[in-house]
Amino acid sequence: MALDESKETDEVFTIDKFTFIVDTNFMKKAQPIKVDFGGFGFSITSSIDLKSGCSSCGTEKSCCS
Repeated sequence: MALDESKETDEVFTIDKFTFIVDTNFMKKAQPIKVDFGGFGFSITSSIDLKSGCSSCGTEKSCCS
């Protein structure tokens, strides 16, 4: 998640006074996308399984290299 301005290739959603901008191509791959706010910040879930191929930088299955 990042702050950004919308582009022609984006879908824009306004929910409870929050505006969410999602790239249309990414939305096709990741839907449904769920954004929750808890006491420690935002959590985002989608249909993309991040556990299967990549973990943090510097680990054996890192995507950084």
